Amino acid sequence: MADSIVDVVLEESRDKMGKATRHTQDSFAGVRSGRATPALVEKIPVEYFGSAVPLRQLAAFSVPEARLLVVTPYDKSAIAAIEKALMASDLGIMPSNDGQVVRLAFPTLSAERRQELVRVVRNKAEEGRVSVRNIRRAARHDLEELEKEGEISEGELDRAEKQLEKLTHESIEEIDRHLAHKEQELLEA
Repeated sequence: MADSIVDVVLEESRDKMGKATRHTQDSFAGVRSGRATPALVEKIPVEYFGSAVPLRQLAAFSVPEARLLVVTPYDKSAIAAIEKALMASDLGIMPSNDGQVVRLAFPTLSAERRQELVRVVRNKAEEGRVSVRNIRRAARHDLEELEKEGEISEGELDRAEKQLEKLTHESIEEIDRHLAHKEQELLEA
């Protein structure tokens, strides 16, 4: 019985830490690296028939060149709304529209802007690490409560805490790997 309770707490923590890691990785994708990628625009809300709809539901994306993103609306009547949403976004890029598709040409980033973006992704990584540590703290609290209530022994608590520490370490390492990759991508000329 005790093992299953501990397993549930650890499995729940593993799941939450995985979600925190994926969220951090997704937030990295939204940081512009000078390369065109659909992740930069797919969540931008577009006013479409009176409601805000994510761009990914209204258009397909292609990247014919490293610095060019082509947005092809499924409904050509939405092209003006898509262009307006892209202009209002914080991308800082003027879209061009030929009546069929919207093109976004990404300029190369200055060295200063690259350093700024590296600081942004480092902050996002730290937020992810803090989230993972908060999950660890909550799980540790749950395990200590189980031990106080006599549902698990002190030895089981120690083993569970070691497993929890291992999960935390693995999640933080994964965040750091994604951070290193994004930093390298940002600093490439």
